[in-house]
Amino acid sequence: MWKYLFRRFLSMLFTVWVISMLSFALIQLPPGDYVTTLVNQLVATSAGSSTISSEYIEQLREMYGFNQPMYVQYFKWIGKILTRGEFGYSFVYKRDAAVMITERLPMSFALSFASMILVWAVALPIGIYSAVRQYSLGDYIFSFMGFIGLAVPNFLLALILLFITYKYFDKAMIGLFSQEFASAPWSMAKFVDMLKHLWIPATIIGLGGTAGLIRTMRANLLDELNKPYVETARAKGLSERRLLWKYPVRHAMNPFISTIGWALPGFVAGDVIVSIVLNLPTSGPVLFNALKAQDMYVAAGFILMLSILTVIGTFISDILLAMLDPRIRLQ
Repeated sequence: MWKYLFRRFLSMLFTVWVISMLSFALIQLPPGDYVTTLVNQLVATSAGSSTISSEYIEQLREMYGFNQPMYVQYFKWIGKILTRGEFGYSFVYKRDAAVMITERLPMSFALSFASMILVWAVALPIGIYSAVRQYSLGDYIFSFMGFIGLAVPNFLLALILLFITYKYFDKAMIGLFSQEFASAPWSMAKFVDMLKHLWIPATIIGLGGTAGLIRTMRANLLDELNKPYVETARAKGLSERRLLWKYPVRHAMNPFISTIGWALPGFVAGDVIVSIVLNLPTSGPVLFNALKAQDMYVAAGFILMLSILTVIGTFISDILLAMLDPRIRLQ
C-alpha cells in the first residue's frame, strides 16, 4: 500500500510539472503577447491620431520580460513559485496573481463542492429507482427530466432565473453575497449569507451533471442486476434491499467516485458563462479574461492550481474506488 502511494505521489509530481510546462507554452502559442494587446488598446483609444514606435514596444517587452525565450520565462516563473510562492503579476488587474488566485479559487472550490454534493444527492437515489423500477411511470418521468437537463444549456437556465427573479420578485439573484456582505471581511454572518446564495448557482451548474449521472447510474445498475451473482445471492435467500445495496449498487457507483478528479476543473471550465451571467466571484471569469488579454501569469497560475487539484482528486478517487470495489486492486 505504501509503495503504491509513494509511486502515485511521484507520478503526481511529474504530471503537475508536465502540465505546468504545457499550460505555460499553450498560453503563449497565440500570436503576440500582453504588450501587443496593450499597444492595440493605446492605438484604439487614440483613434489612430498617433503611432507607437517600435522602440517603445521593445522597451515594453523588455520591461515585462517578454523579450526573453519562452523556456527562460518558464523557469523564472516556476522558480519563483517553488522558492517564494509568487505566481507573477497581473498586467490587466494590476495586482499580484497569487492574491487573485487565493481570492477566487476558494469560491470556485465551494461552488464545485456544493454542486457535486447536490449531484450525488439527487442522481444516486433517482438512478437506483429508475433501474429497479424499469419502464415504470416514474422511470419515464425521470428519464424525460434527465433528457431536458442534458439538452438545456446551463447559461440559458441562468438567464431564465434572472428574468423570473427580476420580473416577479423585483430582485436579480446574482452573486454569492448580499450587497452589505460583498466587501465585508469574513464572519459567521457572511458565511451564512453565502450559503443562502450558494444553492442557486450550484443547482444551475449541477443540473447537467445530475442528468448525466442519473442515466449512467441507471445503465450500470441494470447491467449489474442482470449478472449471475445477483441471482445466486437471491437464491440463497438474501433480502432484496440488502442484496441491492451490498453488491450491485456498490459496483454501479464507480462512475460517481471517478468524477471526483475532474469535478472542479469541469465546473470551472464548463460554466464560465454561468459565472459571468450570475456575476459569481469564481475563477472562471478571471481565467477567461486573462486568456483573452494574454495575461499569462494569471492564466498559467490558475491552470496550474486547477491541475494540482485535479491530480489530487484523481488520486483520492483511485483510493476510494479500490476501497469500494473489491474487484479493483492497488497492485
